Amino acid sequence: MTHTPKKQTSGTIAKDRLKLLLVSERADCSPEVMEMLKNDIIQVISKYMLIDTEGFDIRITKNEADGDIGGKTQSLYANIPIRGRKPSSSLH
Repeated sequence: MTHTPKKQTSGTIAKDRLKLLLVSERADCSPEVMEMLKNDIIQVISKYMLIDTEGFDIRITKNEADGDIGGKTQSLYANIPIRGRKPSSSLH
């Protein structure tokens, strides 16, 4: 079973692109790399779960590092609404 995304409005697409641009600036990487990362995460999780890509949200935050690392680190947060689990017969 392949994943078919819902049709998005131009406003939703523009909002998603802006969020991706802001996240990519914080992560010091290009919007293209962030888009590829987002698509890869969706692809991998979609192998096992039915997800709602409309509600998918990815963020990179800067944190104070603990312990031996020192300085600041970045963390990736992904909010992925899960609609259900794929049947075991469709897993490969």
